[in-house]
Amino acid sequence: MQRTEIIHPIPPFYRPDSHILILGSFPSVKSREQMFFYGHPQNRFWRVVAAVFGEEAPKSIPEKCAFLERNKIALWDSIGRCTIEGSSDSSIRDVVPNDLSIILDAAPIAAIFCNGKQSFECYNRFILPVLSRNASVLPSTSPANAAWSFDRLVDAAWSFDRLVDAWRMILNV
Repeated sequence: MQRTEIIHPIPPFYRPDSHILILGSFPSVKSREQMFFYGHPQNRFWRVVAAVFGEEAPKSIPEKCAFLERNKIALWDSIGRCTIEGSSDSSIRDVVPNDLSIILDAAPIAAIFCNGKQSFECYNRFILPVLSRNASVLPSTSPANAAWSFDRLVDAAWSFDRLVDAWRMILNV
């Protein structure tokens, strides 16, 4: 597979009352095809955040938008442009960050969370020096997350509940 330069095609999702901002790294091929966040069926994002808020996982894009609105969550990604091979975070090069002021100037964001290490590293390297505003890292919901792989998730010590518990910090906003 060839590495390709891609400009982030999905606009940020936020509302004037959003107070939680969750940043991924860069949208997967499936998400880019759907033009919405966390579109890969094996990504656990929607199941995890739904469990955190005690709701059923939304399926359609309109259901996902309604869920985000109800829970005052804004979504975007740390990376605005990069070269990438498929959906592989490890192949990302030539990073240009997203301008988060689009969201931060329009909504009273109380806390910023990064979905995984790649997003957090990009945030700290490119965005933190500009914003001077810390973000918290959460375990990645990606199916490629080796530390929280499916095999470990089905193991009692690394269950889906543990991933949900780690994400519960977004409720402390």
